[in-house]
Amino acid sequence: MRIAVIEDEKDLAGLLAFQLEKEGYKVLTAHDGKSGYELVSSELPDLVLLDIMLPVISGIEVCKLLKKQKSTQGIPVIMLTAKGEEIDRVIGLEVGADDYVTKPFSVRELLLRIRIALRRINLEEPDDRLFVMGPVAIDTSRCQVTVSGAEVILTTTEYKLLCALAESRGRVLTRDHLLRQVWGHHTGTDTRTVDSHITRVRTKLGACGDYIKTVRGFGYKMEEE
Repeated sequence: MRIAVIEDEKDLAGLLAFQLEKEGYKVLTAHDGKSGYELVSSELPDLVLLDIMLPVISGIEVCKLLKKQKSTQGIPVIMLTAKGEEIDRVIGLEVGADDYVTKPFSVRELLLRIRIALRRINLEEPDDRLFVMGPVAIDTSRCQVTVSGAEVILTTTEYKLLCALAESRGRVLTRDHLLRQVWGHHTGTDTRTVDSHITRVRTKLGACGDYIKTVRGFGYKMEEE
């Protein structure tokens, strides 16, 4: 599987190429927008990592060109940029980018996003063991939770509770439902147990704890901001 890295910072491009090759990908590299566009058009890689701030032609323009051209419009594009403003993210997605990662980013997070993008076009086998929501990733094969690539240490019960919410993302789960699913059905169990565990999980997720929403009078759900 081949990935094109279009990045004008040569040290960063080299680091990305090294890490991607360790994961078994073949890497094609370009350092400006014009040569990057020509590289993708001729080589037709499986995915493109595209910096926004490029010389000659900006990453936004390169993305527009790739998404208009029939031979390249189906190739997933993940935009890389030091800019963090919402307007830049919106513009990148409006011109057809499949994802958007703000520098500095962890290599682990980027690799997860690459896997998700490739999975969407069936270039990699589906992996039901992985849940990703923003910077939060839950790998159920390893019982591991990360936020922006950094591991979050949860107790067994906290981990099960987070998985229950992630598996039903967007749906409201009552406290009774969570008691049955996470703790097993125990008559007389105080539903405040759920509330206290939710509080601890939110705290450990940091800013991403806001993904767990309280639905007054019903229970909890998990969804991105």
